[in-house]
Amino acid sequence: MLFLQPYKKYAVFSGRATRQEFWLFHLFYIIGFIVFINIEEMLGSEGGFFILWMLGNIIPQIAVGVRRLHDTNKSGWMYLLMVVPLGNIFLLVLFCFDSDKEDNRFGPNPK
Repeated sequence: MLFLQPYKKYAVFSGRATRQEFWLFHLFYIIGFIVFINIEEMLGSEGGFFILWMLGNIIPQIAVGVRRLHDTNKSGWMYLLMVVPLGNIFLLVLFCFDSDKEDNRFGPNPK
């Protein structure tokens, strides 16, 4: 149940998150995204469940992203690169890097 770990740490921006935790959370988010879009298409509604799903996941999504950056020994403020056009690509590369093998300034290695 590692994909639910960011929901237990809903708004915790300190500490570190492993690659597995980060990517499983995003996989769960995308599956929920697809499910709610299909439910809305079947019901013929426009955006109710889907918008609630997105709004409910904004904070844990940012929190797990910041903790993932901490795991690579980068500042969580780098998450703001999401608003820069090519910053998304740079962050994607950082999210794919392995964590620091030892403890860093953000805490002990979560592995």
